[in-house]
Amino acid sequence: MPDPTAPAPAGTDHLDRALAELRAGAASWAATPTDLRIGLLERLLPRIHDTAADLVADACRHKGYPPDSPWAAEDWAGGPWALAQHTTARLHGLRRLAAGHDPLPADRVHETDGRTWVDVFPATASDRLLLAGYRARVRLVPGTSAEQARERAAARHRHGPAGPGIALVLGAGNVAALTATDILHQLYAEGRVVVAKMNPVNAYLRPHYERMFHEFVRNGWLRLVDGGPAEGARLTAHPEVDAVHITGSARTHDAVVWGTDDRAEQRRRADTPLVDKPLTSELGGVSPFIVVPGPWSAADFHHQAEHIVTAKMNNSGHNCIAAQVLLVPRQWDGTERLLDAVRAVLCALPFRTDYYPGSAQRLAGVRKAHPGAETYGDGCRLLVPDITDHADPLLTEEVFASALGVVRLPGDTPAAFLDHAVRFADETLPGTLGATVLVHPRTERDHPVALADAVNRLRYGTIALNTWSGVGFLLGHTPWGAHPGHTRQDIGSGTGFVNNTWMLDGVEKTVLRAPFAPAPRGLFTGSPSLAPRPPHFVTHRTGRTTLERLARYTADPAARRLPGLLVSALRG
Repeated sequence: MPDPTAPAPAGTDHLDRALAELRAGAASWAATPTDLRIGLLERLLPRIHDTAADLVADACRHKGYPPDSPWAAEDWAGGPWALAQHTTARLHGLRRLAAGHDPLPADRVHETDGRTWVDVFPATASDRLLLAGYRARVRLVPGTSAEQARERAAARHRHGPAGPGIALVLGAGNVAALTATDILHQLYAEGRVVVAKMNPVNAYLRPHYERMFHEFVRNGWLRLVDGGPAEGARLTAHPEVDAVHITGSARTHDAVVWGTDDRAEQRRRADTPLVDKPLTSELGGVSPFIVVPGPWSAADFHHQAEHIVTAKMNNSGHNCIAAQVLLVPRQWDGTERLLDAVRAVLCALPFRTDYYPGSAQRLAGVRKAHPGAETYGDGCRLLVPDITDHADPLLTEEVFASALGVVRLPGDTPAAFLDHAVRFADETLPGTLGATVLVHPRTERDHPVALADAVNRLRYGTIALNTWSGVGFLLGHTPWGAHPGHTRQDIGSGTGFVNNTWMLDGVEKTVLRAPFAPAPRGLFTGSPSLAPRPPHFVTHRTGRTTLERLARYTADPAARRLPGLLVSALRG
């Protein structure tokens, strides 16, 4: 184990100063009452609004396209809107506490078949208006009663923090809001002040974060630092750091916990980590899209093809929850129609390249394993339409780039197919962060037991029905993390849940639902709602404008902003 009293590596004095300043400020944060914490978030929202355009412009420039590109929709969604949405979600819970209410209303907690569920979304009137038709429930770990769920919610706020502490957030390099939301989680859910090390890939975000989080920085509750592996190692082993949160890959986690020298595997086997302090992580995996056979119309095939391609091509696939494997019914005549629709969408998308370091090598690995892989658009959109080898790299490693594999599974009925798909996802694919299931409402009505059984069996932290599981990260109210059960010796998709603005204890999984078809077509499919075509779809004609307006409205919910937002959403 590194000796924390050893001399610091050259050039790390600023890290020691940052931690000393945080230690001096930790007690004042722990003593900050709820009403003042609410005020800090209320003042954060206008700074998100005022910083939004500059942040998005920087993200677009570093990813290789102009701010007025259709691709910029993802930067408004995964940057300002996500951060504003998370902030308002935290305000919702804190305001309940400040008003003297229980953090978890009794009517949101239910016991069904011996398990406790909590309705977490929608939480506000704004949620019901702007995300009509979206619903989310959280299932708690076995043995948790409804009464215990209510008693344990927001325990740190109700019973006082355990004491001042410093958390290290090792930031993600892909999604702009991710490091910021991890900072909020550590401050508000865990009660710790934060040193956040920016990822070198998106360190350009630091000035924007410092502008938005100005009050937290000024009061000694947050420090943002740059650096690579050396700085990360110094901070992780530092005696002033009480807890660590990592967003990245399993390799990143293992390098931190076990090291990278020739004794790393020995340490893992003996469970003698280099870093033995509370450590949570969100580490991705190979995420499945499960397509249940059903009475799909031509419009359904087109809409769900756009959905699948969005889950793959958002951020060029540089998402821990990007769709990587499409699980389709071998015996369904709709499979080829769906794949043809996916091909058409891939061809029609505007130019962009995979920007994340290492993506070219990972795509080269896919091409080497599949010399006949179909190539679309700019040459980095790969489709492998029939994977049969369970040792295929697309099934064993997170590609973190714009390649999609297809696995055809048996099952001559929806129930039989779901059984095969669940077993394949749980037993073959690494990772437990999120899974998506596409199912026609009529199929669900005809096979309710089979679908409920599939949801219960899938070992994923987020299971999304008819929406990409990545939406679960954006909502804030929904806990985000891997399915419980991983250990530091076999870390999988990580340990612990973030976001979770209801501050639930003992989360097992989130089940998120959305309409199968947008309005008004949903009236004819059996999933009626007012939800328009999702603006985060990569094919949405007004996606960038809609998501910019949504971000600005969420950060500053003035009534004058609503008409333009709703019109833009409907035009798409």
